[in-house]
Order: sequence, then structure tokens, then C-alpha cells
Amino acid sequence: MDSSASGMACKGCQNVIKIIPDVLKFEDAYNIVGSPSCGAISLFAGTTRDHFEGKKVARLEYEAYVPMAEKEIENICTDIRSKWQVEHIAVFHRLGLVKIGEASVIIAISSNHRKESLEAVQYCIDKLKEMVPIWKKEVYEDGNSDWKANIECDWST
Repeated sequence: MDSSASGMACKGCQNVIKIIPDVLKFEDAYNIVGSPSCGAISLFAGTTRDHFEGKKVARLEYEAYVPMAEKEIENICTDIRSKWQVEHIAVFHRLGLVKIGEASVIIAISSNHRKESLEAVQYCIDKLKEMVPIWKKEVYEDGNSDWKANIECDWST
């Protein structure tokens, strides 16, 4: 989903949302949000680690209801724009199998100054984990697996 954010103070600002099975590339997110009018680009990447609570993780697998996930991420972008003066927002999330060391999520946000983009990126990942219908399954080296609920979600308690 690539949509111009309407009703914003920033003319030409855009939100670029990708929920895809392809390997996520930092350069793509960086290039989307880069702007000569911005002095800051903040980037967050969530990567697959090789362990969790004493278990050896072999890989992660993600599933999503993509139309709803895109809509929720767009809502998060709108909320960010109501709280901070940012220019461009890129949110990429991986679907399917994600190997150890690969990115599951990349968020990049540009702004005039670093404070806005740093705060907006933190807010974005927190809200994404809390609100967006994307599900993660950890597959362990012993062959067992476990669907994980984000602790940020209301339904995880």
C-alpha cells in the first residue's frame, strides 16, 4: 500500500506500507523516507534472534490478514502525524518464513529534527505490536513450535 497522507501539514508526505513475503531491505525504507528537507531519518529493524526463554529458535513464521493489517498500520501513521511533525513513513513487515538474523519488521520515519522521528518510530513499533493482526510462530531447533502473543496486546493476558 502506497498512499499519500491526506489532510497533513506536509504537502507530498507519504506513508508506504508493505506486508510481503520477500526479504526486507533497509535501503528501500531509507530511500523512501529520505528528503532534502529533513535532517533526520530514524530506522528500527526487528530481527529474528536464535533463542527465546532458553529455547534455540530455528526460524520464525508470520501470518497476517493483510487488508486489515494495512488499514491498522495506516491508522498508526495517521496517529503519528497527529502527534509529531514527520515527513515520510515506511513500515515493512515480513510474512512467511524468516530466518535467524533477517528482519521481520522495518520502520523508517523522516523529520526535520531527530526527536520527532525517534519518538515516532518508538510509538510506531509499540502500536504495531499492540494493534496489528500479524501473528508470529516460533519454530525451535527440536521441531516444536509456539504461536507467540505480543505482551502489548490486550488479548495476551
